[in-house]
Amino acid sequence: MRRIWAALTTAAITASALTGCGLSSDTKSDDTVASAAATGEVKGKVSLQTWALKPKFTEYVQGVIDGFKQKYPGVEVEWLDQPGEGYSDKVLSQAAAGTLPDVVNLPPDFALPLARKNLLLDVAKADPKLADEYVAGGVDAYRFTGQDGTFGYPWYLNTDVNYWNADLLAKNGLDPKKLPTTLDELIAQARVFKEKAGGDTYLMSRKPGLGDLVDAGVKVMAEDGRSFTFNTPEAAALLDKYRAAFKEGLLPKDVLTDTYAGNSKLFNAGTAAWTTGGANFITGVGTDNPSLAPKIVPSPAMGTPPLYVQGLSIPKSSRNPAAAVALARWVTSPENQARFAHLTSIFPSTKASASDPFFSKGDGTNAGDAKVVAFTSLAKAKILQPVQVDDAMSTVVKQQIALAISGETSSKQALDTAVERCNQLLKG
Repeated sequence: MRRIWAALTTAAITASALTGCGLSSDTKSDDTVASAAATGEVKGKVSLQTWALKPKFTEYVQGVIDGFKQKYPGVEVEWLDQPGEGYSDKVLSQAAAGTLPDVVNLPPDFALPLARKNLLLDVAKADPKLADEYVAGGVDAYRFTGQDGTFGYPWYLNTDVNYWNADLLAKNGLDPKKLPTTLDELIAQARVFKEKAGGDTYLMSRKPGLGDLVDAGVKVMAEDGRSFTFNTPEAAALLDKYRAAFKEGLLPKDVLTDTYAGNSKLFNAGTAAWTTGGANFITGVGTDNPSLAPKIVPSPAMGTPPLYVQGLSIPKSSRNPAAAVALARWVTSPENQARFAHLTSIFPSTKASASDPFFSKGDGTNAGDAKVVAFTSLAKAKILQPVQVDDAMSTVVKQQIALAISGETSSKQALDTAVERCNQLLKG
């Protein structure tokens, strides 16, 4: 499952790449396809493409398909599973050749360029109950700035939780029962921590990114999705806070360098008292550092929790849109998602799942508490970094933020430079 979640951070297929493959927009009317999906009979052949679920989850997916065929006896389902590596290229070639399956597993960043080319069905038109039955953040993940429509069913989700080393907190003058909930509180507690710990261990151990700017209320992109706008006074003020904290020695000296080990590794090694991670983080620590795991205390992410999404999209070219919509709904139903979540560390995207005690009630362990915190957080979780941001843009942003925090340039100048370069990359 690790490779599936790693795929969530893979760079999107760029619109320019799609154009380079000779791909043209689909001229079919959304209303025409949506009407066929809403009123057509669920029968005939329909294809489903997943991403790296074989062989580990073969039995589960086949069971879901068998259940669908029992519900709709006139349907034949072809299941295609693509390897984890090279999936974006595979989708690109399918789109260029006009051979996309009827239901395709696409994270939002892969769906965006296809939506821009008018290749994906606006599933909200075909399924008016979509927004009522799925969590808002998951649905919003498939609504793109500058595009009119909802281009996928949210499938399985995850988010981040704060993790704290209770022993390190207590040892260095902090109360594990009074954890910081804002950046200002975090910085204040980091100052107390440093006074006791000196320079060997840290409370804060990561620099900010675009997600932190979004969480601070900064508008990262223009409404039309054609330019970045995060060079604001509010964004500069946030970087100024981190620069002051870095100057005070509240963060590791190498936090701005490419050789930095990362705050999760420092946390696991016992030299950082705070990190973030998914709901199964404590379980992983229990394997890598068994003595640390019992000392960990989870808490909700500060501000808006980040949302990680996988979903199912339906190409407008589908020859069987009625069966495609029915299959997408079936795969993402509360029951089928719950079965999937029992097998691995993901969460369902349906509102009905909120009452499932497997997710909403702990088992008395800190790992169980973390799962409940993560699941509860999904109700307000959002994708914080725009899906338009690719690897090249991320590199630019990281470099400029590092320059600002180190004091080599002003926060405003760093943001202006980052916005200018990202806009150049966005225009291709």
